[in-house]
Amino acid sequence: MDKPQEACGVFGIISASGGGDKARPAADAYHALFALQHRGQTSAGIAVSDGGGIRYKKGDGLVQDVFDGDVLAKLTGHMAIGHVRYAARRGTSGVNAQPLVVETLGEHIALAFNGNLTNAGQLRIETENQGGLFQTTGDAEIILYAVVRKLLKTHSIETAVLEVMPLLKGAYSILILTRNKIIAARDPHGFRPLCVGTRGDETVFASESCALDAVEAEFERDVQPGEVVVASPDGLKSYSSRAEKRCSLCAFEFVYFARPDSVIDGQSVELSRYLAGQCLARRSPADADVVIGVPDSGLSSALGYAQESGVPYGIGFIRNRYIGRTFIQETQGLRERSLKIKLNVIAPVVRGKRVIMVEDSIVRGTTTSRVVSLLREAGATEVHMRVSSPPYMHPCFFGTDIPNRDQLPASRYTVDEMANMVGVDSLAFLRLEDLPDTMPDLRVGWCDACFTGEYPVPVASEKIKTV
Repeated sequence: MDKPQEACGVFGIISASGGGDKARPAADAYHALFALQHRGQTSAGIAVSDGGGIRYKKGDGLVQDVFDGDVLAKLTGHMAIGHVRYAARRGTSGVNAQPLVVETLGEHIALAFNGNLTNAGQLRIETENQGGLFQTTGDAEIILYAVVRKLLKTHSIETAVLEVMPLLKGAYSILILTRNKIIAARDPHGFRPLCVGTRGDETVFASESCALDAVEAEFERDVQPGEVVVASPDGLKSYSSRAEKRCSLCAFEFVYFARPDSVIDGQSVELSRYLAGQCLARRSPADADVVIGVPDSGLSSALGYAQESGVPYGIGFIRNRYIGRTFIQETQGLRERSLKIKLNVIAPVVRGKRVIMVEDSIVRGTTTSRVVSLLREAGATEVHMRVSSPPYMHPCFFGTDIPNRDQLPASRYTVDEMANMVGVDSLAFLRLEDLPDTMPDLRVGWCDACFTGEYPVPVASEKIKTV
């Protein structure tokens, strides 16, 4: 797989009145998780509360694999949280499916988490030394243990979360479900998105605004970096962790992770990608007959490139949306065959033509050369690749599965060498100095450490530059 994969997506909904159809919150979570499916395809889960206990269902697979009508009918309550997960580098076992659910002091707690803790190893060891026994290999259980320990002392879930936040280093957007409230928390750097919406007397939380659209909720605002928002029958309350940090929303949300119809911290994802394409056209033109984009995140940038350059736009690829995670295959031959099933060229668009192929990124580079080969086989006479992000040169420690620089060709080869590797006639990337121009409406700062190596928090490597 040539892309980094994002860790998770979260969703929550609560009715202030506690009335209405108690089957609807679970159904809403189900539909919202479909909208967030791009953020994780390894497992899915939903937990609900009716003011008594918490019922939940989770399992491996896509949302449609885990839930059906009978399962959803049993998940009744006036509030729910949901989760979709991508298996990052610390394991793929089904025990890591979320939400995680515990009972302590007569209180039921469910937690859903998106992100990655850079001090997870230290916190796990400290918990084990205090007698904690872990059932999973993910960071969510570490956070849950920390919250429960604070809850035993404070007897307030809000206070517990606020006291835990300074202990957590790295990226996290969290939803916690109790008997009668939902707590949302976003790390002080705001690495991962989290927003709030409303529908009648209901409060809705989601990783992306596209999930609000899926349940016909109105976007209200983003959860601010370092903020804790509590939704209960008493209304909505906001608390600050009082952690003064540099805001560092992941820039790759706009490059690849997020759906184009989402708006994150004021910035339209679709517009950001379109503007990146325009920047590329101005900086890196090419004599060509057609501009095409690699689905899905390259399409908007390709359109921007075409309209800025005057080269006609064409639909060069068709993506099969009904195929699963075909990149997980045992042999290279099977992987290449799976790619052709997943992505096919519309030959009449490219045959006999000089093609500009716009892609969102080159990360590992494992499939890019095969995509170029598909164009050559379909009759393209030239292929000029334009990448709508700067070279991906450094590993990410905040929720994506790029653990070291050895997997990143941009950190080891020149642009011309990479062009030869993937088999294109020319290759150009978005310039780092143009990155701000692709996010003109963003209301917070961003993290571009994967491009620059300048990390907003210390990470566990002496070879990494931290700021």
